[in-house]
Amino acid sequence: MPRERIYEAVTERLSILDAEGRVDADLMPALEPGQVLELYRSMVRMRAYDDKALKLQRQGRMGTWPPLKGQEATQAGVAMAMGDDDWLVPAFREHGVMLLRGIPGHLIYAYWAGDERGSCYPEGVRCFPVSVPVGSQWQHGVGIGLSLKLRDEPAAAVTFGGDGSTSEGDFHEALNCAAVYRARTVFVIQNNQWAISVPLHQQTASASLAQKAHAYGIPGIQVDGNDVFAVYTAAREALERARRGEGPTLIEALTYRLGDHTTADDASRYRPSEELAAWEARDPITRVRRWLEAEKLWDDVQETALEDATRAWVDEQVGAFEALAPAAPEEVFDFMYAELPPNLREQRDGLVEEVRS
Repeated sequence: MPRERIYEAVTERLSILDAEGRVDADLMPALEPGQVLELYRSMVRMRAYDDKALKLQRQGRMGTWPPLKGQEATQAGVAMAMGDDDWLVPAFREHGVMLLRGIPGHLIYAYWAGDERGSCYPEGVRCFPVSVPVGSQWQHGVGIGLSLKLRDEPAAAVTFGGDGSTSEGDFHEALNCAAVYRARTVFVIQNNQWAISVPLHQQTASASLAQKAHAYGIPGIQVDGNDVFAVYTAAREALERARRGEGPTLIEALTYRLGDHTTADDASRYRPSEELAAWEARDPITRVRRWLEAEKLWDDVQETALEDATRAWVDEQVGAFEALAPAAPEEVFDFMYAELPPNLREQRDGLVEEVRS
């Protein structure tokens, strides 16, 4: 019997905007200047919101917080590519894209302060609650993508995870199921190089995480996750494909976690300082500002105005979060089921009676 080559694959990497703010004109997406300004403002707002959360945690006004600093371009680019009917399935570091999808900032703060009402989103916002168990959200994204397919809705589910979550069985099961059943799902790996203290090279022997898509028969692409134009382009293409019913796509966004894994972590104990400095030079916000300035779309006056407006907005979110009245004890029963089972109804009624007596 002959030895035959049965499969070959190529994994592409996409980058458009370099660290100096220069773009490849042939690859530049058709974004209006106003859309690029919106991307920049969104990224600045994300970072300020994130920085405030760190301060709140250090002051004892909030619980553990997972910083997103350095990953703003990935979240802003995907958010802009999404449509109103698309679903977001976050992990636990997606505060930025959650804000852009309509989750009020004070609710996200409330969740990380231990208030479950932080997962009760406004009506019509298509976003799942934060998923802390590593990797579990991948399968949730597939479930939504399958339901969209069965209903023939021209929409898609976008589910996020980190590089560490690709070592979980859930990741592989999700990709396999999505591929076989052609779920309308887009998988976004925020490859920030570290799974807490475990570096990427100890997570996988593969040259990329994107190439894992080939094993499941779906497209996979690696993008510069600090390049908002590349992220937007890849996400838009993947979403259009999913909405057409052509199946899922895996996007690996190469980025970097400039902060600690969470406020319970000290990354300086395991991460080389020179590595951190090298990635700081690739800051996703700085490179967009350089492009805007080169195009005469931004100046110091606008930057100051943006900083002032952003600070005021963040303060509003903190005020609304801290003004939340204490939750009624019985509310622990109220947000899991559409119709409360009889045994839990009995428990709820008993709790209400006990509290009132």
